[in-house]
Amino acid sequence: MFCIVFTMREIFTADPADLLAWYDRHHRELPWRVSPKARAGGKVADPYHIWMSEVMLQQTTVQAVKAYFEKFLDLWPTVTDLAHADTEDVMKAWAGLGYYARARNLKKCAESVVAMHGGVFPRTVEGLQSLPGIGDYTSAAIAAIAFDIRALVMDGNVERVVSRLFAVSEALPGAKPILKAHLETLTPAERPGDFAQAMMDLGATICTPRRPACSLCPWRDNCLALATDDPEKFPVKAAKKDKPVRQGAAFVAIDDQDRVLLRKRIDSGLLGGMTEVPTTGWNSNRDGATGTDAAPFQADWRPCGAITHVFTHFELRLTVYRADVSSIETDNGWWEPVTNLDGEALPTVMKKAITAAIPNAFAKLARKIHAR
Repeated sequence: MFCIVFTMREIFTADPADLLAWYDRHHRELPWRVSPKARAGGKVADPYHIWMSEVMLQQTTVQAVKAYFEKFLDLWPTVTDLAHADTEDVMKAWAGLGYYARARNLKKCAESVVAMHGGVFPRTVEGLQSLPGIGDYTSAAIAAIAFDIRALVMDGNVERVVSRLFAVSEALPGAKPILKAHLETLTPAERPGDFAQAMMDLGATICTPRRPACSLCPWRDNCLALATDDPEKFPVKAAKKDKPVRQGAAFVAIDDQDRVLLRKRIDSGLLGGMTEVPTTGWNSNRDGATGTDAAPFQADWRPCGAITHVFTHFELRLTVYRADVSSIETDNGWWEPVTNLDGEALPTVMKKAITAAIPNAFAKLARKIHAR
């Protein structure tokens, strides 16, 4: 008589084929994606599209990225077009998407692809990682999706799926090597690009952070978290530290021609290269002055309330002042008509400050702020 012993993990082994079959039926239609049917018919993903979308999607939702992606392709249809674009135009097109170092790296990477690789993206993970702004995740995503190379693609959605599938009790971010080791056992040699996108779709639409639709999951019979625990407990995350709160002031000057004084931030550091109204010297480590003594010039500065903006590592609270002045010459900045502000490379925090002083400057943002 023979006794065969199976471990829980062996019993709950997931089959990539089940996920791919689900993906073939339920994949999301995305502007940068080649559908499984089109891919089976011989159409291949454009590495330029995959690269741009992946850079945009870092710390940003798919819904927010769609319009930006399509705008960038309209302006710069190829990586060569983007490489030859004016940096200021790229920053303007990116404005509102956040994490502005991504935009600077996007331009640098395009320039490198054109200068060093003849406008063709390298077809290896190592070659992709040699490009500015492309790290482990982005290189793996491009390699898998554009070139069908078996690479381990692990974003936040994939982390959640794997942590639940294997009921990984270690906390993130320390658990990342464990999750990657599990992903190694799952990733197939056939259709690795579709598999990577299937994992992303599963996490985004079924294996969601709250109230996952486990009954619809193609791996519901293979999920250790569902069988033995509450899936919402995974992934386990280390306790977050409270974000520091920084103070500062923003000065919105409007001249007699209905123009706003703007200036450009230095290229390096937070919001580097973006447009701003004059502000005080705040950053993630220190407060800036909050009074009118720090204004860019003497005027009748009137308080217009305060705005709050949350960055990755800190929360910023700016006291906003407005002054109506006659047109003056300035060596540090320029006067821009209020009607042109939508076309400037203004990050969201600056749009909030301007809206506090000029309520109708950005109608959509004003409605959003006042609705809170």
